[in-house]
Amino acid sequence: MDFTPTEEQEAARELAARIFADLATHERLRAAGTGTDAELWKALCAAGLPGAVEETGLLGLVLLLEEQGRVTAQVPFAATCAYGILAVARHGTEEQRARLLPGLRDGTTVVTGAFPAPGGVASHDGRLTGTVDWVPWLRDATHVLVPDEDRVLWLVRVEDAARVDLVELTAPWSAGRLVLDGATGERLGAGAGAGAGSREGAAGEGDRADAGEWTGVGAPADSGEGARADAGEGAGVGAPADSREGGGEGGAYADVLAAARVAFAGLQAGVCAGSLARAVEYTSVREQFGRPLSTHQAVQLRAADAHMDTETIRVTAYEAAWRFDEGLDVDGAALTAAWWASEAGKRVVHAGQHLHGGMGADLDHPVHRHFLWGRQLDAYLGCGTELLAELGDLLAEGDLS
Repeated sequence: MDFTPTEEQEAARELAARIFADLATHERLRAAGTGTDAELWKALCAAGLPGAVEETGLLGLVLLLEEQGRVTAQVPFAATCAYGILAVARHGTEEQRARLLPGLRDGTTVVTGAFPAPGGVASHDGRLTGTVDWVPWLRDATHVLVPDEDRVLWLVRVEDAARVDLVELTAPWSAGRLVLDGATGERLGAGAGAGAGSREGAAGEGDRADAGEWTGVGAPADSGEGARADAGEGAGVGAPADSREGGGEGGAYADVLAAARVAFAGLQAGVCAGSLARAVEYTSVREQFGRPLSTHQAVQLRAADAHMDTETIRVTAYEAAWRFDEGLDVDGAALTAAWWASEAGKRVVHAGQHLHGGMGADLDHPVHRHFLWGRQLDAYLGCGTELLAELGDLLAEGDLS
């Protein structure tokens, strides 16, 4: 196990850090609201960073997403790489890769993912019926990767959906509700128009596990509280406890699910690091009783706990990404990374806001954006207890290596 970045990964991270530092300013983020900063997204794609993920792997993507999270840059980097570039590169046919990857690399094609509960989406002869209540970055997406009730992956053009209802939030991400109702879809790995009966390019016969209970994305609740879903609600980046199709490497669905969990955990590591950095800077200059807040033991202990939580999120995301890139079993590692990102991430962004005192309550202060992102990622990755239950099922079944 070696998390040392390669020269290519380090170069990509340094380039991303420079672009984010130059363009993801507080003023530009305020102007972008919950939508994409088009100029920033264009700059990232022109620099070849989304396309670089094909070479640097999931670990390289996690490193890039850390830099995005540090500044909470409003671009659909995680979604379009996890649900688009990696999904198509690993599971698309040769024709699909040739047709779709160029647009994903240059940013003209933006893919997001909609992972509903079992039975939420049905497919018949390439037509999909059902509703996905909460899809991130839907306003900016051109395509949505949708698994049906059999966990076959379909790439649906947003313009072919029956209806798209955008959700207005003060929290990040231009989310929306996707209504399919007979929309046409292209089966990933089987070419356009392939029917649900075809197994070409997807998990092999016998690979599909029985439907189980899902955990994952919670629909945003109160946007002023960071859009945290109540425990047990929502459907999205979550999986049945028995979704490890085919064991080992697993099928396309399980592969994309694991990559998404790890990618968004890496993004959370950056969000937490950025929140903590702002808290350290603020408490070092803000004085109370004639000395900086950072000299008080209570402040130091709170910051130290936040630092340890942030490092734990980072290292578990790194391990899961490394296992993914090495072709090892990643289910347990991805769940572990998701749990730490959800539970510890929530603690860190609360600490960052708290350490700012009254300034942390200012909705226009940069640290409040980290709070919102942290809570949104907490909701998207799934309720911690449900993630632990899924991990417990893996342990009980002896499927962790």
